[in-house]
Amino acid sequence: MSRPFIRPRRLRRSPTIRNMVRETELNAADLIYPLFVVPGENVQCEIPSLPGSCHLSVDMALEVAREAYGLGIPAVLVFGLPEYKDDQGSSAWDPASPVQKAVRLIKKEIPELTVITDVCLCQYTSHGHCGLLRGQNVDNDLTLSLLGRVALSHAEAGADMVAPSDMMDGRVRAIREALDSRGYEQVAIMSYAAKYASAYYGPFREAADSAPQFGDRKTYQMDPANVREALREVALDIEEGADIIMVKPALAYLDVVRQVRDSFDLPVAVYNVSGEYAMVKAAAANGWVDERQIVLETLLGMKRAGAEMIITYHALDAARWLQES
Repeated sequence: MSRPFIRPRRLRRSPTIRNMVRETELNAADLIYPLFVVPGENVQCEIPSLPGSCHLSVDMALEVAREAYGLGIPAVLVFGLPEYKDDQGSSAWDPASPVQKAVRLIKKEIPELTVITDVCLCQYTSHGHCGLLRGQNVDNDLTLSLLGRVALSHAEAGADMVAPSDMMDGRVRAIREALDSRGYEQVAIMSYAAKYASAYYGPFREAADSAPQFGDRKTYQMDPANVREALREVALDIEEGADIIMVKPALAYLDVVRQVRDSFDLPVAVYNVSGEYAMVKAAAANGWVDERQIVLETLLGMKRAGAEMIITYHALDAARWLQES
């Protein structure tokens, strides 16, 4: 029997050799941790559909942000649940709303931590859609100026970066112009450039109280069947002034991540969304998977596909596990 001449297993025979030839490294510095900020004080209430993640009052959000920074996580992404809602979502740009208050406090106490804010109207509107309604339809162009107001209020509070997630056409340009016109040229835009109308968002909609009161978001979020359209969306956002581009969700869209990475030079982020997280937590709670191993493998796969940044509810645990490895 002839013996193999080429033996790939030679480079797998010990942990040291495997580390030497490893092609992709996952680090805490690759992670961004989402925070859900709510009104009140001393609030830290676990979200049932996102076990391990909590609704946090501003004071508690600061403590969790401090923990993230101490673990080597460089950034947090701040979402807010307002005290009031209306048909325009005006609490989204209210300087007394939880997001603006949290940004001011975190930047004051941990100035080195990068604070990113979600820019959308869905959790602030009484109808739960991401923009102003005209009848039963979201009016794209009327929504743009409001998104600019939201982004500007976040910049005024001290945000380092704003992340529009609404999927209105032209919103990156509208936000860039709103920021620049008020002297916030240095505030970056991380655009949800390819955001799909996905069933993976279910737990988030409970966490952010942002489910639409009627219909769905398929007229503005992308069809999961489309890849070429994602490349077009990314190209448009880059032309309008985006600094970082995002693909959301991550796990079922790694082919899109790879094509975006191969087609464009800007940094690429992915959002490891709530449904992806909740499935792992549920399986781990039932003893069906090893949570640590599957989380680190999943996040590594996202980075291997081309993401430089991973927004994930696993960030705190993953950072601890990476320190131990």
